[in-house]
Amino acid sequence: MEEASDRSFLSSPRNQRRVLVAALVVFAIGVATLTFVFFRNTGDPTETFSNEPANVFKPQKTTKIDPDARLVAGKFIKTAVARKNLASSYDLVTPELRQGMTRAEWATGNIPVVYYPAGKIEVAAFKVDQSYTNEVVWEVLIVPKPGSGVKPARFYVGLERTDEKAPWKVNYWAPNYQAALPDPG
Repeated sequence: MEEASDRSFLSSPRNQRRVLVAALVVFAIGVATLTFVFFRNTGDPTETFSNEPANVFKPQKTTKIDPDARLVAGKFIKTAVARKNLASSYDLVTPELRQGMTRAEWATGNIPVVYYPAGKIEVAAFKVDQSYTNEVVWEVLIVPKPGSGVKPARFYVGLERTDEKAPWKVNYWAPNYQAALPDPG
């Protein structure tokens, strides 16, 4: 007889709706509980506050650029970038840019510097991006060697030195590439 009463309870559309609503309520409660458990506030309740002023980042003061930095950047472009006299460019870059390469490995030309067939460096346009006492970054517009078949290109070149008496070294070289955007029309 119990089977008959169970069957008659679920065979009623009203009771089926009640069971469905009850199941949805239980599911919603479960979702809310899981959301609370996994995404609750993770702040530190023992956090203390201070009357001291906040530690605010203060940018370095820009400075006039040392002419020696421009000379090093030019030599770097004429040697490492253009892949000419690579042995002399080894000493112009920081160990970070060399990425652990030996002088012999560097001289092969398979180096972490983007190649460009640079023409006369005297006609390259240097625009200051950042200039600090021991660091400078330029955006450089380089004209290619005649007959190379490439267009003028822009690159970023960064130089640094350990102190004001140390020599400038190139620590960054990358193309100023802008991705093509689709035409909305």
